[in-house]
Amino acid sequence: MNAPQNTNAEQVAAYLAWLSGQRRQSAHTLAAYARDLARLVALAAEQPFAALDADSIRRQIALLHGKGLSGRSLARLLSAWRGFFKWLQQEGKTPRNPCLTLRAPKSPRRLPDALSVEESIGLLVRADPSNANGDEAGAVLTLRDQAMFELFYSSGLRLSELDGLNLDALESLRDSGEIRVTGKRNKTRIVPVGSKAREALDAWAAARASLAAPEENALFVSRRGTRISMRMIQKRLNRRAKEAGFSAPVHPHMLRHSFASHLLQSSGDLRAVQEMLGHSSIASTQVYTHLDFQHLSKIYDQAHPRARIRGQKTEDGGR
Repeated sequence: MNAPQNTNAEQVAAYLAWLSGQRRQSAHTLAAYARDLARLVALAAEQPFAALDADSIRRQIALLHGKGLSGRSLARLLSAWRGFFKWLQQEGKTPRNPCLTLRAPKSPRRLPDALSVEESIGLLVRADPSNANGDEAGAVLTLRDQAMFELFYSSGLRLSELDGLNLDALESLRDSGEIRVTGKRNKTRIVPVGSKAREALDAWAAARASLAAPEENALFVSRRGTRISMRMIQKRLNRRAKEAGFSAPVHPHMLRHSFASHLLQSSGDLRAVQEMLGHSSIASTQVYTHLDFQHLSKIYDQAHPRARIRGQKTEDGGR
């Protein structure tokens, strides 16, 4: 009775190995797939995956939705299952893909968290390396952090994109003022880098050799001299935010959202923002028009005479 269960687990392991070897998926992505497919293994129980049909998948999705799983999480889950069944079909392990026509229930679209222009400037005030209290490596890390955070906000990079940059990015930057980044699905794009970020990168480049291990190709390295981890970048940004007086955590994607929102506010060019962010669909970029509208509404409420009169009446109890 346990044979099908073992076979299911083996098929999942083989699929994850294929994603790693053939699709070059990151460790973070593979871990997410493993979690999603573990739910599918639990659903199948002692049945082979080939015995699952659309109705059983639909019931499971409804059950998870009833337990509070969001539409976005369920959409990701279905996407993982759909890709897995497609692979099983290609391998001749199942005659059909039961997830092919299923869609997750919709949930309200959450607007991304973004900083105001003033908050962004406050966060990026250049830290003084001399405050490292005699810690030479700490002073170099301060220059590294400044370069990373300026680049996040200057060019709207994803965390994985910044972490994956190598030394050749500096050569491209000196030649053209732009860098090439590798985004989702291994797609590359060229993004411009602003003057403040270029200054910070120049300062880091001059100090990097004192920290980096020999032959290390990563642009940003840790205190150990090897490529800095994404988790450490997050921790360093949160530390900077606390030092700048922020009460709430600041994560790298918030700087990407801030970049997109502020660029759209000043340029109004949605297509340009889409290209710089590396979005395959304009729909993904349109969320920033809502942030832009919120910004304009706030300005209206603060500045327009009719809005001020309405606000005064409210404070006076409608008199």
